[in-house]
Amino acid sequence: MNSDPRVFFAAERTLLAWVRSGITVMALGFVVAKFGLFLTLLTTAGAGDHHIHQGSDFSNFFGMALVMIGVAITLGAQYNHHRYVKTLPPADVPELAITCLGSLLTLSVALVGGLLTVYLAMT
Repeated sequence: MNSDPRVFFAAERTLLAWVRSGITVMALGFVVAKFGLFLTLLTTAGAGDHHIHQGSDFSNFFGMALVMIGVAITLGAQYNHHRYVKTLPPADVPELAITCLGSLLTLSVALVGGLLTVYLAMT
């Protein structure tokens, strides 16, 4: 049977694309959460209207939700990748490939996303 490592590397590229998408959603969530803080600071420096402060709470909640969605995307991609690689015949997995590197990256990004959610909840 001929081995085709391109299948394994295509799965790795797909995992990395999903991780990149998860990081993007987490970054958007952080920006949304901090934009509410920016509006609050802008309002207190200006007219002193407190209606935007309520919007700040909403943007913080919405930002945390986006960060958690990014974490879910990342963990879901890892789960899907792990299940797919288990179905590959051993001939399609290159011998020198360290298959746990993708998992390490994915779990690290998910951990940072979880810590970011905790940080946003405390601020």
